Amino acid sequence: MTASSPEGAKTSDLDLIDGLMQLSFIVQAILGRLAGEQGLSVTQLRMLAVLDDREIGMRQLAGILELEKSSVTGLVDRAERRGLVRRIAVPGNRRAIHVTVTDAGRAVVHLVREAVRTEIGQLAGTLSDSRQDSFRRSVEALIRHYVTQHAIPL
Repeated sequence: MTASSPEGAKTSDLDLIDGLMQLSFIVQAILGRLAGEQGLSVTQLRMLAVLDDREIGMRQLAGILELEKSSVTGLVDRAERRGLVRRIAVPGNRRAIHVTVTDAGRAVVHLVREAVRTEIGQLAGTLSDSRQDSFRRSVEALIRHYVTQHAIPL
C-alpha cells in the first residue's frame, strides 16, 4: 500500500532526492502561508531574516539571496515603504548603500520565525529524538557544504 501526501505525491519508496524535494515543497508552503499572513512573500521574508542580525550592502544582499541587484532594489524599495528596512549611506563612499532591518521589520521576522518554528517543530516532533538528531546533523552537513561551495556567509 502506498501512502500519499495531501498533494497526492507518493511518500513511500522515495529516493533521497525526491524526498528532499517534497520536503522542500512542504517547508516552502509553510513559509509562504505564514509570510503571506504578514503580507510578505517568501523572498521578502528571507531578506528580512538575512538583515535581522546585520547591516549589509545591496550587492552582498543580492548575493546571499541569489537575486539580481535590480530585483533586490525592488524588494528593498517595497520593504522600505512599509517601514520594515532602511537604507544607510556608507561614510566615505557616496555610491554605497547598506540596508538594515527596522524594529518593525525585526518584529515581523521574529513573529513569522516563531510561527515557522512551531509548525515545523510539530512536524519534526513526529520523529524520535534519535532520528531528529541524525536528521539535524545531516541537514547541517548539507548546509555547510552548500554555503562553502557558494561562498555564502552564514
